[in-house]
Formats: sequence, C-alpha cells, structure tokens
Amino acid sequence: MPRVARPAPAFAAVGDTPLAALAGVGPRVAEKLAARGLLTLQDLWLQLPRQYEDRTRISPIRSLQPGAAAQVEGVVEAVERGFRYRPVLRVAISDESRATLVLRFFHFRATQVAQFAPGVRVRCYGTLRAGQHGLEIVHPSYRVLDADEHALGEQLDPVYPAIEGLGPVSLRRLIAQALDRLPEAEALELLPAPMRTSLALPSLREALLTVHRPPRDADVGALLAGTHPAQQRLALEELLAHHLSLRRQRIALQRDRAAMLAGPGVLAQRLREALPFALTGAQQRVFAQVRADLAKPMPMLRLVQGDVGSGKTVVAALAAMLAVECGRQAALMAPTELLAEQHLGNMRAWLEPLGVQVAWLAGKVTGKARASALDAVASGAAQVVVGTHALMQEGVRFHDLALAIVDEQHRFGVHQRLALRDKGARKDSVPHQLVMTATPIPRTLAMTAYADLDVSSIDELPPGRTPVQTVALSAERRPELVERIRRACAEGRQAYWVCTLIDDSDEVVAQAAQSTFEALSAALPELRIGLVHGRMKPAPKQATMRAFKDGALDLLVATTVIEVGVDVPNASLMIIENAERLGLAQLHQLRGRVGRGQAASSCVLLYQPPLSGLARERLETMRQTHDGFVIAEKDLELRGPGELLGTRQTGLAAFRVADLARDAALLPQVRALADQLLAQSPDLADRIVARWVGGAAQYAGA
Repeated sequence: MPRVARPAPAFAAVGDTPLAALAGVGPRVAEKLAARGLLTLQDLWLQLPRQYEDRTRISPIRSLQPGAAAQVEGVVEAVERGFRYRPVLRVAISDESRATLVLRFFHFRATQVAQFAPGVRVRCYGTLRAGQHGLEIVHPSYRVLDADEHALGEQLDPVYPAIEGLGPVSLRRLIAQALDRLPEAEALELLPAPMRTSLALPSLREALLTVHRPPRDADVGALLAGTHPAQQRLALEELLAHHLSLRRQRIALQRDRAAMLAGPGVLAQRLREALPFALTGAQQRVFAQVRADLAKPMPMLRLVQGDVGSGKTVVAALAAMLAVECGRQAALMAPTELLAEQHLGNMRAWLEPLGVQVAWLAGKVTGKARASALDAVASGAAQVVVGTHALMQEGVRFHDLALAIVDEQHRFGVHQRLALRDKGARKDSVPHQLVMTATPIPRTLAMTAYADLDVSSIDELPPGRTPVQTVALSAERRPELVERIRRACAEGRQAYWVCTLIDDSDEVVAQAAQSTFEALSAALPELRIGLVHGRMKPAPKQATMRAFKDGALDLLVATTVIEVGVDVPNASLMIIENAERLGLAQLHQLRGRVGRGQAASSCVLLYQPPLSGLARERLETMRQTHDGFVIAEKDLELRGPGELLGTRQTGLAAFRVADLARDAALLPQVRALADQLLAQSPDLADRIVARWVGGAAQYAGA
C-alpha cells in the first residue's frame, strides 16, 4: 500500500509550548499544574470539563425544583445575619413570578453583606435544595447587576476538575488562553481526510471548541453522558492512540527473535496420557494455539484466560514440555507463595514421573536449599522452575530460559514481567511469554487493552464440576448461617467466611474479620477456626491457609486475600459478608474457591440492607450465571475498566475522554483505522500516540 507522507503538523509545535507562555502562569502556578500532569498547551486543550453550568437563560423561581442547577435573577427583599451555631448570611430574593428564594452563605465578608442591600438586583447560579423556609441555594456563584444590565451568556460554562491551589476561575481563564492558540483545523488534524469523511464526525478543532465552549443550544444531556458527537470524535482518537501504542509494542516485540520450540511433542503427549483426566475441547484448542506460536521464530506473547478451575495450569505444563523437549528451560511465576506452591505441587506430580526436574524458588527458600536450587537453575539441571517474585532477583541465573509463564498476570507490574523475560534474553533471542488470568477479560476490553497480545479463552469447565448454588441473604439472617456452618462441618466439610474489612469501622457498615472471628469462635466452640488477613506477616498467614488446605481447620475467616490462591476441594460453603461492597469479578473469584470437589457447594452473599440499585443488579447477576465471561461483560458495564486491567497497561484505566463500556461501539472503527494508519501512514500513527499517550508507551514487549 502507498504510504502517505505529511509535514509535521502545527499542532505538535504549538501544542508543545510550555504553559509558562500563558499570562498568569508563574513558577508557583506552573508547579501546581505540573502536579496534575499539565505541562503544555496541548495538555490544557485535552483537560476537558467534567460538567457544565447553563448561564444562557434565566429560570423563574416558581419553576425551580430541588436537586436541579439553575440561574435565577431577582431583587433582594431581606438580609439576615445569624450566629446561633456559626456565622450565617441569608439573603431572600424574589422575581417577577412572585416567588422567593433564599441564598445562604456560611463563609462571607462584611463587604458581601453590604452588597446585598434591599432593592439590589442579583443574578446567581447554583443547585437548589429544600430549606426551612422554602427553596435555597447554599453558596451560589452570584453577581450584583447594574440597572441596565440584561445580557446573558452565549455558551454553556465549563466546570473543570479541581486543581489544588488554583481557583476554578483562574483555571478557566488559562484554558481559554490555550484555546485561543489552537491551530486551524487542517494543521490540527492527524487523521487523513478520507478517514475523517468516512467517520462523519466533526474535526478535532471543532470537537475541542464544542466540548470546551458548548453553544447555548447544545445538547447538555448528551454532553454530560459523554455521547455528544464532539466527545465521540475525541474518544475515537484517544482509543485509537492507546490501541496504536499497544500495536507498536507488539511490532517492536516481533522484531526480536525467539527459539523455535518445534519438536515432535513426545513429552507433551506422554504428559497428556499420564493425566488422570482428559483435556476439554477448549484446553486442546488453546494448547494447539500455544504450540503453533512456540514453533515460530518470533516470541509468543499470548494471554490465556479462563475461569477458576478451567485448567489453565495444564496448558502451561504442556507448553513447558515443548521447551524441555528442545533442551531449554521454562519458568512459571505466581504472585503469592501459596499459589506458587500449589503450582509446584501440580508440576512435580505431573512432570517428575516423566524424568523432568522441577526447581522451587521463593522467599522462604533459604540457605543450602536456595543455593542448590540456584545451581540447578544456572546449570540447566532444573528444566522447569516454579516461584514467586524471587525468580526475578539478581542472583537468579537461567541456563537457557525459552518460555516465561506468568500466572494472574494483572497482579504483576510491567517491570516485573520484563525482568523475568530479560532473564532469558540473549543477543539473538528472547523467551516466549505465556500469561494467564482467572479474571476473564470482556471482549470489548480485550480488543483495546490487549491489542499487543494474542488472546486465548478456555471457555469450558471440566466435566463433573457441579455449579455452586448462589443465594443472597440479608445480614439479619446471620444466626441461620452459623447453624448451617455447624451442620456442614459436622459432616466433615469445610467453610469460608469472607469479610471486607480487617478492623471495625464506624464509617462503613461492615463486620470486620477480627470481630467476626471472635464471634464465630464463641458461637462455634467445637470447631477449629482460623483467621487470615492482609496485615498478617506472610509466615503465619501461609501457615493458617496451609492448615486449612490440609484439613486441620474447619472454618477459615478471611479478608479477600483468599480471592486468588488456595485450592481446597473439601470446602463446600462460602459466605461473603457485605457482598454488596464488592465488584462482580471479585465476587466471582471468591465463589470459585468452592465447588472444586464432588460435594454440592453453596455461596451465600450476605448483604446489609437497604441495597442500592447497582448492588442489587450485581447480586442478581451472581445468582443468575456462573459464566465468568458473562460476569466480566456485566462488570465492565457496571464499573468500567478500572480494576479489570491492573498496572500492565500504559495508563489505559485513566482515559481522559473515552469510556470503554460506553464507547464499545467505536472499537471496530478503531481497529480498522489502526490497520490503515500502520499500513499507509506510520508517521501519523506515532504522532497520534504521542498526542494522547506520550511517554507512557515505553514498555515495548511488556
């Protein structure tokens, strides 16, 4: 395809102008702006309003409703100063509708009191609320009018996110100055004209001016909802920038070479035949995708996602066998010692009968055991290495690492995963990377957030897994649950009781883990009860969880630290306290701790009434489905992308304009535009990334 060459647009030159060039920006103001990441004119152009005030019209006082924001105009009828509890100034105004409105001030100066003389005409703006004497506005913005002053605003007034130490009027003035320096439309554009025409959206200049200075007839509802064409134009380019950034990382990674792990697969086949279960169709499909990647001379970067219990670890073990068969090493890193130890147990049980040596590296491995493990890793005697962050420590040397596997990848930062990959980097090659997550990623999110990854889904559970029965109960029914635990444990089963806080809080209605542990210990003296939470030191926490896994405890009271971790097939009852406070993904992960054995299992979502509409919808979703992918889509819809991504992505969870749930319909266009730009105008692709993402896109291959 032909490549389109264009001169560097004026946007870059003007947009990179430091804010010190604006009137009123001295060193102190510049420092306050810089603390919010605002350094250049471009940063102010993209600092968009969070809401708008409509000062283009006057609302009759008689028509006002509590909770609404409005601009009113009236004559001062009475002024009252009071000091009963604290100083207060009340000003009563009335208009031609013969209705009265009270303006209330708690912070005021004597000069303000003097301004509000009876008979003076004032114009004010604020949010109405019901007061003791009718409607009132607390601390309105206001102006005393001259006798012949009647002009109204021509456009909606933007309200920007607050910046500490800089008043809203000053910030508005600075952004207005920056907008006055916007280049003309053609100089500002980075999308080629044919693309813009096909989109039928406004130009970038028009979009920016509309969002910052909406005309008086603008659709305020659409602006507040983020669905106005001007905002959609900005969201599209921002989504495109992030998508291109990740695609660029992908391209950079694929310039590297990797070992072609293309053996006959004898070891992998022997492992499959030795397993006490048959692979599901989904596992076979995903392993085939991984095997095809590993046979290529470029590094694999694949995300394998699947529900708790779907069998991701087996796929990882099969992939490791392809590396071992070619005389290379594989490493598996997990975020917690308990989860890593669980993987170690599986790997040793599966691989050592095949003659494969598995090494263990974690913080608890010290002294001679650590020295021996390090020697085995460095010499190549250890063909598979399982561990925690300890795998990335400076003293760890691999003989020939060809495959790096990271479990629960969203719990690691960019640098941690790069550090593991770099352990196997040579002059001529880097290791393949396989990352796994038990938090299914919604398709819409994966299209944008994981554009640098090939995504595989294990969307089928092994046969024989009975769905966990899920019920929602009011906290008033706690005594019934205590008896239910007593019966379950008397039958030889185990239970979890999960709390959302460690200590009691007066501000949040929640039962803390500590007090719940004490109450349950008193109510169930015949049971062996353990307690784990995030503030415990690692050793006692691991010991308690191991005791529960080994059957030495009947009931485990815990905070959400157990969300990812211990596999206890005998645990058949999960109680989640204050379930209304948790997101869907977290609730689903916790529920996945039970239902791992043959016994019928239950999950009780204990909530504190009254429930908000959002909380009710979350709990109802949990009752209706066990499909992690359905739950992930609903979680994205209800909560947005925030916690679904972790720290891997380059600022993706902090979009300035875009919202992945709201703007999902734009994503097919984003992908098509990215394909065109990378093929025809790679220089423009780089400029779009620089405009929206800037230096954040520095982690090629992360």
